[in-house]
Amino acid sequence: MVSKRLSRLEGHRRKFMAVIDATPECQRAVHYAGRRAKNSNGGLVLLYVIPAGDFQQWLGVEEIMRAEAREEAEATVAKAAQIVRETIGIEPEIVIREGNSAEQINAVIEEDRDVAILVLAASSAKEGPGPLVSSVAGRGAAFPIPVTVLPDTLTNEEIDALC
Repeated sequence: MVSKRLSRLEGHRRKFMAVIDATPECQRAVHYAGRRAKNSNGGLVLLYVIPAGDFQQWLGVEEIMRAEAREEAEATVAKAAQIVRETIGIEPEIVIREGNSAEQINAVIEEDRDVAILVLAASSAKEGPGPLVSSVAGRGAAFPIPVTVLPDTLTNEEIDALC
């Protein structure tokens, strides 16, 4: 069970969370979450989850693989954060975790009780909307806060008009 949200109490502010990954639709979610955060005087959390991979190699190889995955995560989220700073003008919080995406999203929601809305973007590719959106739609993952799912076909200008 998730703890009570604090975002509406004095001294707190509502935070929007977007999950960062290498998919093109991820940028739609980041832009929407950032714009909503700015327009509501809230905060933006950018979460990157390093998949719990096959790091069970020899110890030296495992450490190298983990370090490379961490470097990739840091570079990807730094790029997203820079875009938010330049296009929206807010400073996002950056969180990097390792493990199962749904479990890590829930862990961040539980730890940061100001996180009030999770923003995802659905891919229009023939392979489907993406693993997180598919999981939410198929009841594979349940989140204790509202989830906003955007189509990846929206432009930044269209998103700005919605926010």
